[in-house]
Amino acid sequence: MRVPVQFPIEEIVPHSGPMCLIGRAVEGDADSMVCELTIDDSGLFCTEQGVGAWVGLEYMAQTVAAWSGWHARLSGTTPKLGFLVGARRYDCKRQWFAPGETLRIEVVRGFEADNGLAAFECRIEIEGQEVASTQLKVFEPREAGEFLDGEGLA
Repeated sequence: MRVPVQFPIEEIVPHSGPMCLIGRAVEGDADSMVCELTIDDSGLFCTEQGVGAWVGLEYMAQTVAAWSGWHARLSGTTPKLGFLVGARRYDCKRQWFAPGETLRIEVVRGFEADNGLAAFECRIEIEGQEVASTQLKVFEPREAGEFLDGEGLA
């Protein structure tokens, strides 16, 4: 059963300033998270038409990050750095997300391996209608610094 998320998005997503694209974490549970954002015409990636549909992948990835960061905060630790490995069958029924539209992003964990690799089924809804979906593969190493330095790749 999903419960309300009590942390501000800035405390659970390891992106700062304008790179934190998600407006708020709404609810979550052991395997899922729902976040929302309202497209702002002054926001990052917004043009005259709105935000390109390709940014939906990043909205989904940041919702996965919110899920992970929320669980970290609940266990008394800080959110860890993770990586988007790939997307499978990104299907978006539109080219743009228009200013003023509120997007509801839902991610559901399909699996998570001991090595930090996981897959999430993801979708974006606007006014109750699904407008985008995909499966994201993500990787959260135990120690991101060591991983980025090339250690722990064996």
